[in-house]
Amino acid sequence: MATEYDLVIIGGGTGGYVAAIRASQLGLRVAIVEKEKLGGTCLHKGCIPSKALLRSAEVFRTTQQASDFGVENTSGATLNFLKVQERKQAIVNQLFQGVKSLLKKGKIDIFEGTGRILGPSIFSPIPGTVSVELANGEENQMLIPKNVVIATGSRPKVLDGLEFDQHTVLSSDQALSLEELPASMLIIGGGVIGIEWASMLNDFGVKVTVVEYADRILPSEDESISKEMAKQLKNRGIELITGAKILPHTAIKTPGIKVDAEKDGEIFTFTADKALISVGRQANIEGIGLENTDIVIEQGYIKTNDLQQTKESHIYAIGDCIGGLQLAHVASHEGIIAVEHIAGEQPKPLDPLQVAKCIYSFPEAASIGLSEEEAKAKGFQVKIGKFPFQAVGKALVAGETDGFVKIVTDEKSDDILGVHMIGPHVTDMISEASLAKVLDATPWEIGQTIHPHPTLSEAIGEAAQAVYGKAIHF
Repeated sequence: MATEYDLVIIGGGTGGYVAAIRASQLGLRVAIVEKEKLGGTCLHKGCIPSKALLRSAEVFRTTQQASDFGVENTSGATLNFLKVQERKQAIVNQLFQGVKSLLKKGKIDIFEGTGRILGPSIFSPIPGTVSVELANGEENQMLIPKNVVIATGSRPKVLDGLEFDQHTVLSSDQALSLEELPASMLIIGGGVIGIEWASMLNDFGVKVTVVEYADRILPSEDESISKEMAKQLKNRGIELITGAKILPHTAIKTPGIKVDAEKDGEIFTFTADKALISVGRQANIEGIGLENTDIVIEQGYIKTNDLQQTKESHIYAIGDCIGGLQLAHVASHEGIIAVEHIAGEQPKPLDPLQVAKCIYSFPEAASIGLSEEEAKAKGFQVKIGKFPFQAVGKALVAGETDGFVKIVTDEKSDDILGVHMIGPHVTDMISEASLAKVLDATPWEIGQTIHPHPTLSEAIGEAAQAVYGKAIHF
């Protein structure tokens, strides 16, 4: 049986289902092919469940600090990790039902199974017909679309010699399903995922060691953010080893894990109950029929133009499977760009320098645009405005005074090149900087914006004034 569509989307994750909804709004007949669950990695194995666990970690940490706020007799607070997991799953389930309702509202057809792009056939003279191997075992369904969007996402990378076993060596996906907490965890990789897990597990009482190959944790962030994050994590008892190369062939399961690392020519041995590998992600592009097309693969990712088209102009690709910024909100935006282009509109290509990045550890960190180091490397003469949370009344009230807001500006044009924050609730506050970037605002304009008192957002206004040496409270 064959069914015709204006658009077939392979993958129903954040990018795929958002693209489907936007296509429906534009009057297209749409189908999604999804082999697991709608919502994809973000909803089921990433953004949402990890942030639910981080929230439980925050609450548990707060109980330990309650006496500082005059709330006493909380020292007996204990952690019920199974209940933590139950709460996480309830949130995921609620959002999962919400996604399904949205797609039903948009009259979007859902095919549960594995989609594979076919070459030219009796159905179509060009590649693009999608054969769906249905999960229920019924005969394959043929979908004949005018256009295809590939949104197949990514999965955690494996280190040779430290393959995931769901018990001792874990991916971030597998760690989300822990039924009990280990006494100790070795985290290999000090990027965003590794640092979020380090923070969370530390709050839960786990002894954490992070080993990072680069010379600092969070190597893609502004150096000042990396240094502040490292300082605060070390103050909480998290061991950070940077500039170290794990030697996977030395790994021994003991029944915990024992592994060596090389740093400055010396060999160090690390042991823990479990290891979490967080060394990046790789695209899910196998088995979807790319070999039946002229689509180009570069460094393991699908190559697209700035409107998300592959070399096959009627086949688009979005999200993690094309590399770049592997973020849920980026995948969603790329999906909207692709669909609007399919519908004959003129969407603006995504600008990576206008994408906010967030780290949901304690402390939180967030950024947009160029770091100070990147700006200097590009030849800009930079002016910096920096303001600490210790000078913000609301931060004192909250009991979280570490961290700062930093604005990087082009001295010649007064353009904002980047904004970097670390401290309380900065993942929520970064949106002001995002709006400033979209509107091409200057620090002067941000400084002229009246920020209500007392709020954490005052740090943004003061940092903007600090660019000109006019900060009031520091």
